[in-house]
Amino acid sequence: MKRKPKINHIIPLLVLTFLLSYFRTLAQDRPNIIVILADDLGYADLGCYGSEIPTPNLDNLAKRGIRFTNFYNTARCCPSRATLLTGVYAHQAGIGHMMDDKGPEHPGYRGQLNDHTITIAELLKNAGYFTAMTGKWHVGQPHGVVPWKRGFDRSLNAPAGGFYYGNGKNAKLFLNGRALDNNAKELPKNWYSTDLWTDYGLRFIDEAISEKKPFLLYLAHNAPHFPLQAPAAEIEKFKGKYMKGWDALRRERYEKQKKLGLIDPSWKLPPFNPNVPKWETLSKKEKEKYDHIMAIYAAVITHLDKSIGDLVSGLEKRGVLDNTLILFISDNGGNAEPGYEAKYEGPDPGSSQSTVFLGQGWAEAACTPFWSYKHHTHEGGISSPAIISWPNGIPTSRNGAFERQSAHIVDILATLAEIGRADYPNSWKGKAILPPEGISLKPVLAGQRLKRSQPIFWEHEGNKAVLNGRWKLVAEWPETWQLYDLQADRTELHNLILEEPEVAGRLKQQYESWFKRVGAEAWDKGVKWFYDYEKAKSETIK
Repeated sequence: MKRKPKINHIIPLLVLTFLLSYFRTLAQDRPNIIVILADDLGYADLGCYGSEIPTPNLDNLAKRGIRFTNFYNTARCCPSRATLLTGVYAHQAGIGHMMDDKGPEHPGYRGQLNDHTITIAELLKNAGYFTAMTGKWHVGQPHGVVPWKRGFDRSLNAPAGGFYYGNGKNAKLFLNGRALDNNAKELPKNWYSTDLWTDYGLRFIDEAISEKKPFLLYLAHNAPHFPLQAPAAEIEKFKGKYMKGWDALRRERYEKQKKLGLIDPSWKLPPFNPNVPKWETLSKKEKEKYDHIMAIYAAVITHLDKSIGDLVSGLEKRGVLDNTLILFISDNGGNAEPGYEAKYEGPDPGSSQSTVFLGQGWAEAACTPFWSYKHHTHEGGISSPAIISWPNGIPTSRNGAFERQSAHIVDILATLAEIGRADYPNSWKGKAILPPEGISLKPVLAGQRLKRSQPIFWEHEGNKAVLNGRWKLVAEWPETWQLYDLQADRTELHNLILEEPEVAGRLKQQYESWFKRVGAEAWDKGVKWFYDYEKAKSETIK
């Protein structure tokens, strides 16, 4: 005779069944999340931000989603990555500069993520997400801070960037914590990093799907950081198209930005950097060299866009595109290093053994319509193209919309925590952790106002800024403060420091309080090779 199960045995089983069903439903309801970070991509380098470079896949994401006009980074690669991953300012995370460690007496400059932060991967993994990353890590691997110890279930990463091909001198890969030979059987033959990151990202997504979990993929590209390298056939398509020169290209992009509605037509284009020679003064040989450099850069960006298309197509084939939030941004403005002369080294510039830098002339066009570049806190150095797409989460009425409220890379963690329904803890692994500094950007998906109560701050290599509403106080090392009304003058041509002393004083006080609170330190090694703003602005705009 069968024995009837006791009621006290049935109840726990029913509870367990209910909980499993609940969490399975919760996992299906929450979106998948992909954060794509480009490296050294300027504000005007995508078609949907004014470029002539074909970027149809990113343009399509913008048409099906939202394009930010005022999205900001930290002005440099390591600090932007630290801020994105932790949701606090880079100094608080331990990477106030780059990966050099200044020692325990300088906690904001240890060159590695500290243990008083929680990463987006740790946060979302704790909430039931499958977490993966591919690409450039650059937040402390030499010091032992690695993705597989900071919340990522799967990773194919490079400790830093500086390569595109497997035979590049800086190419170094780790697969789930295991160092790989660049010709390892796990890797495609003759791989190109832009494609490799996407390929492995989709492989990791397949694992998440098989485990029936929502996924986070952090896809951190090398492109279009130097040394600029791309397949020869792709470079060839652009050769000769830039013989008109950098000043003409910059003006064309500016006119397209106005036509797109990206920028206010009343914002004047700043004068071209006087340290860069006029294009017409260059020799034919020099023009051909710079044309080739820009052709390589354009090829790198179009290949980046192709990889975005491969990713979106892969999501569509797997049936997960509609419930996947994709955020695309850049870590800083266009790169003007080492000056207008750029770099053009190697027997075959653009190949895996060459070293090509964009240079200052083309960086002027990359950062259109703004002043300055990577490293710096005028708008050209800190403004990113930013696109967010999520078919199931963005009303169709918002498709193709411009979002003109200011947002910052520090806001990403808070945004993903809300969207992924992840609770932010007070402590992690036995350590008290810092509260997030950013705010959730989720309201913009529905066209609502953001609830930002604090200003946004910057400090990098002595270059500094604070943004509060329409007002921005900014100074490049070793300049004195300048004040701009970004609503009326986002290209920063009219310094109002004398006309608005009370506004300037309030912002300066807020900045000084923040500077101390986050552990920033005075900087005395800055370089002023870029140019003198006040001198340049006194020149006639032609």
